[in-house]
Amino acid sequence: MKDSYPSCASCPFPKEERLCSVENGKSPATCPTRDNDLIDEVRKEYSDPGIREFVRQASVQEGEGYSGREPGNTTPKPAKPRILEIAEFAKRMNYSKLGLVFCTGLSREAAIVESFLSDKGFRVVSVMCKAGRTPKEEIGVEDHEKIRPGTNESMCNPMLQAFALNRAGTEFNIVMGLCVGHDSIFLKYSKAFCTVLAAKDRLTGHNPLAAIYTLDSYYRYLKKE
Repeated sequence: MKDSYPSCASCPFPKEERLCSVENGKSPATCPTRDNDLIDEVRKEYSDPGIREFVRQASVQEGEGYSGREPGNTTPKPAKPRILEIAEFAKRMNYSKLGLVFCTGLSREAAIVESFLSDKGFRVVSVMCKAGRTPKEEIGVEDHEKIRPGTNESMCNPMLQAFALNRAGTEFNIVMGLCVGHDSIFLKYSKAFCTVLAAKDRLTGHNPLAAIYTLDSYYRYLKKE
């Protein structure tokens, strides 16, 4: 039954009163914070030194993403863009070789990112989505299903991207604008931990939340389709 699973997104209690926020707070029966078996299972995973350090540094990075954290200040301010946080986090983890996978439509932006990270002292291994030049027909795509029917189109090849970075021995991989589904394949086959710099959204200039913020106004038509 659906009601037997967590549904934090529709929690009925105010955020400041929830069990996940305060001791003895309020929670529905399916709240994962009430699931001691689940919490114990996760704690066992965190006992792995490598995982523990990765999570610890991620938490430290989270804190340092804000300014005005002095005791007594209740309104810390965001202070860093994500690209800088990625570089800082990689430094914290003592990574030297980073992977960058990107969509061909973001080639200009990928060149800027690669240059930025290189200037920070990292070796960057980058692989574009169309690498391999594999025809879409090879995976069963029919001509009318192409972006431009009647032409030769290469498939996006996220598995090749993952295998190339695995072979290069990258320590931390950055995903930039891969298609829905293609990003899933890359994340599944990458041996290194990954982070997302940009999520593809062709219509909103790669700002997916734009449609969410205006789902009751400009994008209300999406709910009717």
